[in-house]
Amino acid sequence: MPLSDAAVRNAKPRAKPYKMGDSGGLYLQVQPNGSKLWRHKYRHLGIEKKLSIGPYPEISLSEARRRRDTAREQLYAGLDPSREKVKARQHAEAVAGCTFTLVAEEYCTKRKRDGSGAWAPATAARCEYLLSLLDGSIGKLPIADIAPIDVLEAVRRIERKGNLESARRTLQLAGAVFRYGVATARITSDPTRDLRGTLLTPKVTHYGAITEPEKVGELLRAIDSYEGFGITKQALLLAAHVFVRPGELRHALWSEIDLDECVWTIPAEKMKMRRAHHVPLSRQVVELLKDLRYVTGPNGFVFPSVRTRARPMSENTLNGGLRRLGYTTHEMTGHGFRAMASTLLNESGKWSSDAIERALAHGDKDKVRAAYHRGTHWRERVEMAQWWSDYLDALKGTENHKSMRRRLAAVA
Repeated sequence: MPLSDAAVRNAKPRAKPYKMGDSGGLYLQVQPNGSKLWRHKYRHLGIEKKLSIGPYPEISLSEARRRRDTAREQLYAGLDPSREKVKARQHAEAVAGCTFTLVAEEYCTKRKRDGSGAWAPATAARCEYLLSLLDGSIGKLPIADIAPIDVLEAVRRIERKGNLESARRTLQLAGAVFRYGVATARITSDPTRDLRGTLLTPKVTHYGAITEPEKVGELLRAIDSYEGFGITKQALLLAAHVFVRPGELRHALWSEIDLDECVWTIPAEKMKMRRAHHVPLSRQVVELLKDLRYVTGPNGFVFPSVRTRARPMSENTLNGGLRRLGYTTHEMTGHGFRAMASTLLNESGKWSSDAIERALAHGDKDKVRAAYHRGTHWRERVEMAQWWSDYLDALKGTENHKSMRRRLAAVA
C-alpha cells in the first residue's frame, strides 16, 4: 500500500533500521537515531541495485516519487540511475571548480601552440593581458554561472576608464573563451553572443607616420644625432631601412640573419600572417648589422634588453626613442616606418604593388597566389631594398629642396 504524508511524518525509530515501502521500488528507511532516508530499489542488467534519493523531510514524499520516476525513465532508456547520479555529481563538481580564468588560461595555452595558426609571442602577451582585466570581475566565477549581464558589466568597467578599444577587444576574447568552453563541454552557450553593439565604437586612429620626403630626411638626420641608449639608434635606423613590424624587429635573432647572403629570414611563428618572411638586406643594412654584431652578437637577440641579454628590448623602446627626438605620437611611431616606406615606394612608380605588399609581409588570402609572389618578386624586392636604402641616404644628406632633387635624380 502506498505511503501517505502522515505515515512518513509519524514513523518512529526502532531498535533496528526498518523499511516502509511505497510503490515502484521506492521505500523509506528509518534509522534507530530517527533519521529517515529515501531509497529506490531496482534491477539493471539483471543485477539488483539501490539508489539513494535523499533524506526526509528535505526530500518530501512527492519529490521522492518524482525522482523515482526519473530513475525508471533512465532504466527504460537502458541507463543505470546510480551511474547517472555519479556522473551528474562529477560534472557538477567539475563545473563548480571551472572558473572563467581557468578556462581562459587553457584557451591561451592552446592558441600559443595551435600549429600554423598559433599566436605570435607579442599577440599572446597582449591577449593574456586583456583577459587578465577580467580577473577581478568574472575571473573567479564558475564559467557555467556567468550570464551576459556579468560579462557586459565587466567590459564596461574597462570602457568607463576610456579604454574603448581594449574593452572591445576584451569582449571579443571573452567570447572566444566562452566558445572554447562550449566546445569542451563546460557550458552550453556563449553569453557574449547577444552583446554585440553594446559597447561604444572607438574612433579609428592611424599610426603616426612621416611620409613627406623632406620630413623623412629631417627624421633620419635626427636619428643620426640620437644621444640615448646606443642600440636604440641602430634599431631606429634599421626600422627605417627594412620597415618590418616593431615586434619582428625587437625579437630578431642573430641566427636568423645571413650577412653573406644578405637576407634576414623571420620564422613563421614570429610573423602576423604565420608565414616565414625573407627580408633582403641592402649594403647599408649589412654594414649597420656588421657594426652592431660587435656590440650585441654573435648570438642571441640583435637588440637585447638593457637589463639582460636573455630578453629583447622593450616594446616601448622605438617609440620612446622617437619621443626623445621630439616627435609626438601623432607625428611618428615605430610602426609608422612601414607606412612611410609603403607610401614613398608606391609614389616612386618604380616597383610593382605586389612586390611592395610582399616586402611589407601583408597577407594574401589566395595561398597559391601568395606562393607565386614569393618566388616571382624576390629579384625585384632585392633591387627595391637597395634602391630604398640609397633613397633614404639621399634624403638624409639633403639640406634644401634643390639639393634633394639633385641627389634623388642620381638615385633614380
